[in-house]
Amino acid sequence: MFVRCYLRASTDEQDATRARSDLERFAAERGLTVAAWYVENESGSKLARPELFRLLADCRPGDVLLIEDVDRLSRLNEADWKRLRAELDSRSVRVVALDLPTSWMLAAPADEFTARMFAAVNGMMLDVLAAVARKDYEDRRRRQAQGIAKAKTDGRYRGRREDAERNAAITAMLKAGQSWATIVKATGASRSTLARLAKRA
Repeated sequence: MFVRCYLRASTDEQDATRARSDLERFAAERGLTVAAWYVENESGSKLARPELFRLLADCRPGDVLLIEDVDRLSRLNEADWKRLRAELDSRSVRVVALDLPTSWMLAAPADEFTARMFAAVNGMMLDVLAAVARKDYEDRRRRQAQGIAKAKTDGRYRGRREDAERNAAITAMLKAGQSWATIVKATGASRSTLARLAKRA
């Protein structure tokens, strides 16, 4: 059994590695060794996430996918969540989340009956929390849209300010021929940001 940790943040400005120490502590308290870390800055509302699917491709039956919160794994709509659940199930990956105590037993060896019982309970709770995470995402988007609409009506909306200094540095690195992996590591920018700046350059 390998423990594979998945860390995600939605935007380039957020620190995707923020919860790393919490996951390390959780694993250490249970005598588990983390085999690999998968980190990305991508929205949890979309299924196409390179690092998540690299993790799944690396998984073997029985491996543990360790996350801080279920919403780090999914803010997906129902159809996409079903696709992801099917992928997890087909690979026999055990999802363990710090905010889901029913999943903690899956990180430790257990007799077959106990393992099956907790897997069933955990599967149901995953579905519930994934639905809650999606609703929270939709509610926040709706409130944000309402706020923007009001700000536009009042003439106060200016849009999101671009980090010109960082983007200029990224553009210079791209022109100098540095690899995307190096730039991502140095700046914390996502690959989608690099793609946009490369196209602009």
